[in-house]
Amino acid sequence: MKLIVQKYGGTSVADVQKVRNVAKRIESRVKEGFKVITVVSAMGDTTNRLINLAKEFVQNPEPRELDMLLTTGEQVSASLVAMVLNEMGIKAKSFNAFQLGIITTSDFNEAQIKNFNKDIVLGNLQNYDVIVVTGFQGITEEGDLTTLGRGGSDTSAVALAAALKVPCEIYSNYAGIYTVDPKLYSQAKKLKYVSYDEMLEMAALGAKVLHSRSVEIAKKFNIVIYCASSFSEEEGSYVVNNYSDYFLEEPVVTGLSADDNQTQVTILNIPSDILLVNKIFEIAAKINLNIDMISIINNNDKINFSFSIVENVAENLENKLKEILKDVDEKSIDFKNGLVKISVVGIGMRKAKGVASRFFKALNDIPISLVTTSEIKISCLIPQKHKQKAIEALVKEFNL
Repeated sequence: MKLIVQKYGGTSVADVQKVRNVAKRIESRVKEGFKVITVVSAMGDTTNRLINLAKEFVQNPEPRELDMLLTTGEQVSASLVAMVLNEMGIKAKSFNAFQLGIITTSDFNEAQIKNFNKDIVLGNLQNYDVIVVTGFQGITEEGDLTTLGRGGSDTSAVALAAALKVPCEIYSNYAGIYTVDPKLYSQAKKLKYVSYDEMLEMAALGAKVLHSRSVEIAKKFNIVIYCASSFSEEEGSYVVNNYSDYFLEEPVVTGLSADDNQTQVTILNIPSDILLVNKIFEIAAKINLNIDMISIINNNDKINFSFSIVENVAENLENKLKEILKDVDEKSIDFKNGLVKISVVGIGMRKAKGVASRFFKALNDIPISLVTTSEIKISCLIPQKHKQKAIEALVKEFNL
């Protein structure tokens, strides 16, 4: 039995015509002799509308109940796609997470898949050409519905492909993976191959092509992910283990990303007490704050440190910091808003020399705040007004 997993995003199933287009794509695979496991997202902006609906009733929806609401979106998509396929004469059946036994952790709104009953999938494929699965969702061992976080349908699809050891195709409104988001730079190159490590960095840095957890699963189980547009026949991009099977040399820089709405938090003149610093990070963790780009400088018996956060949570953190540090004299707490995190990523940076020099030379007349690096990444914060100039300079420097 030839199997393949396909995932279609919300834009691909946004209306009647688009659902019919998806059904034709699935039909073409069936005619090639495949049994197709199709994972679907909610139609269009359904998830956003459901979140807004909840907030019309309560300011802070309880996470379990929010998941109970949000999981309805994918169920609508799955049933409609199955209906259209059956009307076309293709034997199809839809399934939600409960019916497939997709077991997750109980972290509502951000659950992680633990396992699922693949025997149900394989058993139904004996009688059906296509099974249509609700993405983005699972159930706890106690039977509560959960969601996997934004982009979670990618994770659903790759998890199914990994468990069944079959190829995975991800379809969206993008024709593949680009060196830069085409919305930011229209002349960006499309990449034929991207490594797992590069894709993980790019996803973490704000690239919206694939959910980072889906790439983690693909890397763990060595599943090649094919990313393409559901609206054209143009060849897409492949996320692979390494370049050695495709190129003689690894590209130095593969892609560039820009993550908006960053705030730099700077705290000066606090006691050189690591427990106090740790307390600040603990408070941030308690309010689910993702701290990034940390810099700590010891200055005699004082510590100065900075870090970046997402802008819309700055006010909440500021109040907490003032409370923690209320007894510290001469302290200074500063929040600098309106920043962008600009990053370049490339697996070839592990071996290439002078990449950092080229990066900073390209940005030589743009004010830079915090900087972080890894083996395959360089990131810095810059003012929002310099964003486009920085993108164009780095695209030119690294031929992106």
